[in-house]
Amino acid sequence: MSLTTTRRHLLSLGAALGLGCATIGTAFADTSSYPSKPIKITVPWAPGGATDVITRLLGQHIATELGQPVVVDNKPGAGGNIGTGAFVRERPDGYSLLMATSSTNAINPNLYKTLPFKPVKDFAPVAQVATVPNILVVPKDSPFKSVADIVQAAKNKPGTLSYGSAGNGSSQHLAGSMFIKATGVEVTHIPYRGSGPAAADLIAGHLDFMLDTGSMPHIKSGSLKALAVAAAQRLPGLPDVPTFEELGYKDFEAAAWYGIAAPAGTPAEIVEKLNTAINNALKDDNIKGRLQDFGAVVAGGSVQSFEDFFVSEIDRFAILVKESGATVE
Repeated sequence: MSLTTTRRHLLSLGAALGLGCATIGTAFADTSSYPSKPIKITVPWAPGGATDVITRLLGQHIATELGQPVVVDNKPGAGGNIGTGAFVRERPDGYSLLMATSSTNAINPNLYKTLPFKPVKDFAPVAQVATVPNILVVPKDSPFKSVADIVQAAKNKPGTLSYGSAGNGSSQHLAGSMFIKATGVEVTHIPYRGSGPAAADLIAGHLDFMLDTGSMPHIKSGSLKALAVAAAQRLPGLPDVPTFEELGYKDFEAAAWYGIAAPAGTPAEIVEKLNTAINNALKDDNIKGRLQDFGAVVAGGSVQSFEDFFVSEIDRFAILVKESGATVE
């Protein structure tokens, strides 16, 4: 049985198990009056990071849509596993949600030998919120003016250039691994404890480049220069920065993604109501503008489309993690 088939089998099994749970959940979840109290969104990362910022921005608009306060609960640790593991033990009544990410819900299942949650059947995907493409950035005073400059320098002196990441197996690490494969260069990976420290060292000139999802503020301030975007299209906030595809690197797309999930067994009526609220929020010009300023591409869509994406990303990252050689245990 293929990995994709196995994942879809697990999803079907999870849905079947969730159907039984939904009956139990309905006993304490009045779907007709939902929501009647504040909603909590767990962020399995520390305050101030990309996941936290996007969640708080979305939460404000969901609160307006549904008429109830939305509280963000940060539970960082173990690469997002602590908060995610705590979340799956919450009641499936629509009042406890998770900002699921590519790191916690697609990379970690392929990176960690053991997890405090089941990657597919513990979740009821609600709606994809956004994707944030990796941007290849260099310090403002870097001699590199283009991707071609980096590739040439790396080929002239293999192993001497370095790039940073938020840690082994992080989205930056995997994007760097894709860059190595696409260009055929030999560069040194320097893992940090978070993208913030890595970006700080890049700005200070201690690293040569990064492929990062959180660099837009540094690009706007002028402390970093953007050379290429790992997305299908140019970003509205960086109209003069080419995509890797435009530079001749086919299928070079690397992005972190964010989406709201509920615990498995959450009644379908509640999941659909949340999906509608999120999609309405994402149509708001203010939230779209704020997300674009952050370097994000607004997503949205149906419950089914996010469910399919949720499962397919586990399979896709299985290949990327293996190719990168990333390990944490």
